Amino acid sequence: MQELIIEPGRAELHYWRDLWRFRELLYFLSQRDILVRYKQTVIGVAWAVLRPILTAAVFVVFRHMTKTANRGVPDAILVFAALLPWLFFSNSLTEASNSLIGNANLISKIYFPRVLIPASSVVTSLVDFLITLLLLAALMASYQFAPGWEILALPALTVLTFALSIGIGLLLAALNVEYRDFRYIVPFIVQFGLFVSPIAFQTGSVPTKWRFIYSLNPLVGIIDGFRWAILRGQTPIDPLAFGLSILITCLFLAFGLWYFRRTERSFADVI
Repeated sequence: MQELIIEPGRAELHYWRDLWRFRELLYFLSQRDILVRYKQTVIGVAWAVLRPILTAAVFVVFRHMTKTANRGVPDAILVFAALLPWLFFSNSLTEASNSLIGNANLISKIYFPRVLIPASSVVTSLVDFLITLLLLAALMASYQFAPGWEILALPALTVLTFALSIGIGLLLAALNVEYRDFRYIVPFIVQFGLFVSPIAFQTGSVPTKWRFIYSLNPLVGIIDGFRWAILRGQTPIDPLAFGLSILITCLFLAFGLWYFRRTERSFADVI
């Protein structure tokens, strides 16, 4: 049996080694959250199916009402391809921001790298992502719309979305412990982000003079990338928007991890 010594300064010195040693905890936390979400609910997995379908239906109706140009791609697939990364990101953000508060008893009793808690929330959101992906595959099959070689970029785009979710999730989780009013800010951020992301429309519809400012939303390049990969390259990627998405994701990941580590030692006292 490996000896574990807890003393001042030691946790900081061996933090990343401890993160690897406690890797199984990430699995158990994720498994627990999945069971709670899908087994101890009234409608269970049906919610993960109904939410993207109903959201997509609203945006498809909006596109028909505004007579938005189609360009040969069915509206349902165009919208669903954009909802795929957005729902993954929004679910991750909501769950990760509240994860530390929801595990207050665990944090105050034992030692382990606290970063595993918000990370498990993002991993849990991958289940919803996979369900939405299967729905999209069924929708494309019904329209007989087969993907092309561009679909090979989908795993890399998923990793990019995962990194953005982890970065912002860590930041909001730490802020939510210190400032409890952040629990009211996060739903607003999610709702606002839904309407300023290119889901019901495409980035090319944004006037050129506002394109740079609009592309500071990191989800713009990510959504464009998902559409390009899924829709056989029929929807172009703005190189500026995609480059900014990668840069901003890296910045959020670095800053979120730094801020989380900076405040982590006081979680047990504050929470």
